[in-house]
Amino acid sequence: MKVCTDACILGAWFADKGLPESKVLDIGAGSGLLTLMLAQKVDAQFDAIEKDVPSFKQMKENIEQSKWKDTINAFMGDAITYVFPQLYDFIICNPPFYENDLKSGDTKKNLAKHDTGLTLECLIQVIAQNLAANGSFGILLPFHRTAPFEQLAFDKGFHLHEKLLVRQTPGHNFFRSILHFTRNNIHTGQTGELIIKQKDGNYSSAFTTLLKDYYLYL
Repeated sequence: MKVCTDACILGAWFADKGLPESKVLDIGAGSGLLTLMLAQKVDAQFDAIEKDVPSFKQMKENIEQSKWKDTINAFMGDAITYVFPQLYDFIICNPPFYENDLKSGDTKKNLAKHDTGLTLECLIQVIAQNLAANGSFGILLPFHRTAPFEQLAFDKGFHLHEKLLVRQTPGHNFFRSILHFTRNNIHTGQTGELIIKQKDGNYSSAFTTLLKDYYLYL
């Protein structure tokens, strides 16, 4: 699947936090985008799992061509049933987005964009089973699915640490949210907002600052 702007925002937002985690898991890693973004700024050992064969092959190729290949392990498998070798300090995921929405005729796109393969209920269970006692996780969601997922996470004993709401322009409604949950009750109540483009069509200064290390033309 093609690299999308909102996934880049997810990777850059967490990479900029300078997370001190030593063991990181990327669930449904696709081409390896998030793992490679984090690896550039976070000193950690990374595991990345992907079930789609062509995506997994692309991820392996991308990792092998990067300077961070020695810090990344790529697994082929389904996160729901995979037995991971350890617990993780941080888990990141850009999960399938849509539930009960119109699907395309492309099976690969449906697996990537619809939760036919990994529902949010299954995802939060996988995270709970594989996150260390003091760990945290980050997730990207459509804005309209934010509140239901927050409830799922709360029911599993997680606490919302911070939230970033994303809109395309000042005139658009929020369309994505990035959530950072912890096992510890460190609730800051912090909610930020990111606008991708200004009214004139140029990228906003906040977006440029966030992505400048990854977008060569910013």
